[in-house]
Amino acid sequence: MAKEEKEKISIEEAFAKLDETVKEMEDDDVSLERSFSLYKTGMELIESCTKEIDLVEKNVLKLSKNGETDDFS
Repeated sequence: MAKEEKEKISIEEAFAKLDETVKEMEDDDVSLERSFSLYKTGMELIESCTKEIDLVEKNVLKLSKNGETDDFS
């Protein structure tokens, strides 16, 4: 995942990879070692998504009463 994070994947791709990771973790045949690896990958994906969502939230504009835009606060 570290390599992928450096390449900056979109939030949609991150959510898709997170979904795949969760599905693989739910497999009864996954080893404990693989589970830990998947967990780490999932946490990295969640952190990436959270950062992206926070960035978008900071850039959201709200419309004031007089029709002008103000920074979201």
